[in-house]
Amino acid sequence: MRYAQGGGLTEAGRVMRERLRLQAVARFQSGEKNREIAGALRVSERSVERWRRAWREQGEPGVLSKGSPGRPRLSEVQIARLERELERGPLAHGWTDQRWTLARVKTLIGRLFHVSYTVEGTWRLLKRHRWSWQQPARRAIERDDEAVEVWKKETWPRVRASRRSAGPGSSLRTKPDSH
Repeated sequence: MRYAQGGGLTEAGRVMRERLRLQAVARFQSGEKNREIAGALRVSERSVERWRRAWREQGEPGVLSKGSPGRPRLSEVQIARLERELERGPLAHGWTDQRWTLARVKTLIGRLFHVSYTVEGTWRLLKRHRWSWQQPARRAIERDDEAVEVWKKETWPRVRASRRSAGPGSSLRTKPDSH
């Protein structure tokens, strides 16, 4: 019943679980003990304790299902706005460089929509909307691509050639004296 493909309860499982909770409420009202209820409904005592506490604090609505926890928390309008804000770049939102990290996107969602996501939830949201991660190329600011090409064509072949000549049997290897 638990942990269907997407995690948590399926819709049918949630309905069945809610029926169990309502049966537990009827038993709370008749004064049965947690252990008896747990045995009769074939659930853990801990679940019955949790349901009883919710029932005492909020009544019957306290034990009803809150719905699927996996349903999207941002509307399509909000997703479109998030995309526009991401396109503006991190600098426009106060960060000092042009890298969007999951933590930054999570923070931006919180600032814009007052909705809290985990870093993992942020990644799932981005994947669900076909956004992909980008790995910035790490290059020195002073990098001179022309000089790199010249080095590859002129210097590297000489370095590679001298390394090959230093292989097995070369005069660069030290051999024990045969005296």
